[in-house]
Amino acid sequence: MELFSVASWAKVWAYRTTFLLGFGNTLRTAVFALLLSMVLGVIFGLAATSGKKALVAVARVYVEIIQNTPLLLQICFLYYALAFSGQNVEIITTGIVALGVYHGAYVAEVVRAGIEAIPRGQFEAALSQGFGYLGYMYYIILPQSIKIILPPMVNQVVNLIKNTSCLYIIGGADLISLTYSFVTGATTGGAYAPAYFVCGLLFFIVCFPLSTLAGMWESALKNRDARVNTATKNVEGVA
Repeated sequence: MELFSVASWAKVWAYRTTFLLGFGNTLRTAVFALLLSMVLGVIFGLAATSGKKALVAVARVYVEIIQNTPLLLQICFLYYALAFSGQNVEIITTGIVALGVYHGAYVAEVVRAGIEAIPRGQFEAALSQGFGYLGYMYYIILPQSIKIILPPMVNQVVNLIKNTSCLYIIGGADLISLTYSFVTGATTGGAYAPAYFVCGLLFFIVCFPLSTLAGMWESALKNRDARVNTATKNVEGVA
């Protein structure tokens, strides 16, 4: 089998800088796309819970359009729209924008769900103390919703990293694209199994710890809430 071919592994090792370059580009794309998605997610998440019909409608339209169209379509649309408009934009920049906008819609839903999970009494208490919308969100609601938001947010980070592979469709310089270029190159062709194994391993090295962290985090929060509920019931029982 090619996977156990010494010659194939030697070829992959000889061109290891190609894989490292793609891995670096993938991480760079993911980091900047994550920052953009966080900004968009918080803005539209707050808009969705603002209570103002116009802002809620805008947030809903953004989320529904983005979530109900394929990421590949969005990447192609953005790439070719920029190309035909005469804009000379790097493929990685296109990927950052496309991934940021796409995952921003999912982050917005995570933020919205986290805020809406806070008991209504917290909002009413904040309003009774004279806080405005931004004030009670910043000081009261968001700090409480962080524990609800963070685990699914980590899962979004994992999905974003994996979705950088979609840049292959526009000939990006990400890990998947450079791996494909390696296995089909005139001088580097072949070594398919080792090349894609290394590619998958690099993704796994980043994504598995994050997925594990999200799972452990969620379990810890559920256990803590269960202990708090049990303690509350015990106190009520004594009273």
